[in-house]
Amino acid sequence: MPNLRKALLLNLAAIAFGPVLFAGVTLPSRQSTEGFIAYLLINESPFPGDKAHRSERATMRAMESILNVLVSRLVFVPVPYRQTDVASVQTDNILEIITAGGVRGQVDGFYRASNGRLMMVDRVGERANHLLNIANTGQPGRFARLLNHAVTVSSEYTRKTTTPYDPYARLTAIQSIPVTGRAYSWMTDQSFYHPGGNFIRIPDSSQGAHGGNRFFSLRSRPK
Repeated sequence: MPNLRKALLLNLAAIAFGPVLFAGVTLPSRQSTEGFIAYLLINESPFPGDKAHRSERATMRAMESILNVLVSRLVFVPVPYRQTDVASVQTDNILEIITAGGVRGQVDGFYRASNGRLMMVDRVGERANHLLNIANTGQPGRFARLLNHAVTVSSEYTRKTTTPYDPYARLTAIQSIPVTGRAYSWMTDQSFYHPGGNFIRIPDSSQGAHGGNRFFSLRSRPK
């Protein structure tokens, strides 16, 4: 009876006010490659209300560029670098790129337990649940679109090996310094954050920042 009563109320609301829409956003399992990547993209990108949020498009571009960094570390390692130079591991598995170094490793908060199980710190799941609650309250809006974009980007990669457009792929120089092209690191967009070594900050003139994240390419000739 409760379900019947709910359906009746929804039908009455639809008659009186038009269709009642709900976003119905869900996230893939955290133990799947698709889900693990989606949670990472959501955690690393700003949503409305976050200090770094500027626009939906900027957040979507941040998600896309972060995935491209992971893929570049996996399959586009430039000569003369080794994969261990840019990813800290030698692997053909994107999950190992993400979890390299443990809980405070390559991607803060994403790691494997001692039994190999994919893990993320509590704050990551709490943030995702909070965003899901907002997205699924009322009519579909910004939060739903951003969460769905994270899922789409991750699923397109895991199911079809399709990656988003990479605006950094053809970079050849930054401030007269020859670079390899592509981005191989990202950090919070503050001048005092830098991965060090042979990483070169991609400037605003080359769209080097999206959604509060700054992206970094590599010197063509290591120091």
